[in-house]
Amino acid sequence: MTHPHAPLAVRRPLPPPAADALRWRPIALALVLGTSSLMSACAPLIVGGVMGGSMVVASDRRTPGTQIEDQTIELKAGARVRDVMGEREGVSTVSYNRVVLLVGNAPTEADKAAIEQAVSRIPNVRSVVNELSVQGVNFTSGFTDSVLTSKVKATLFDAKDLQVSAFKVVSDRNVVYLMGRVTEREANRATALTRSISGVRKVVRVFEIVTDAELIEMQPGRAPGTAPAPA
Repeated sequence: MTHPHAPLAVRRPLPPPAADALRWRPIALALVLGTSSLMSACAPLIVGGVMGGSMVVASDRRTPGTQIEDQTIELKAGARVRDVMGEREGVSTVSYNRVVLLVGNAPTEADKAAIEQAVSRIPNVRSVVNELSVQGVNFTSGFTDSVLTSKVKATLFDAKDLQVSAFKVVSDRNVVYLMGRVTEREANRATALTRSISGVRKVVRVFEIVTDAELIEMQPGRAPGTAPAPA
């Protein structure tokens, strides 16, 4: 029998089901991704999506499939370089539209040639641009090159007549490599701007030159062969 003065039992609310908690995780992830983009000092605000765990940029002039393919090529190229170099480091691999750029240091000419051959045998690689230097590995230029890359990206972003997402910027020992699918005008404009930046020793163009008509075909959301949307 219940005592007349006993305190009433308070029923505590049950925690929300696990399914409800999980339902909010994609939203939290989107907020984190958006915050990371805003915190990057030189990164443009670009709408993108996540496919297979990798960010696919909607305004990129490569197709989403090619973007993912380039990421796969870079992973495989890194493995091929380790097969040749072992524990020795100093080589960076960058793939853009299935063209692989090799920068950094190779201990010998034989290593340089072996790395190029190994990377060129990766499926779907169209060509390899071998810019490796044969010298001792230099670990002191990494920070300087990162700063220089950021300066180049910021300069291209500030240029109102260029689309910064069309360019891939790589720096190595104060040499700036520009990659992308661009028109001749865009290539010349970006090259001139990059050369004007303090600290740039040399500019190497690894562009795929396209015509104005081909550029129109790359516009997101357009079906091939259709006319561009009116301005």
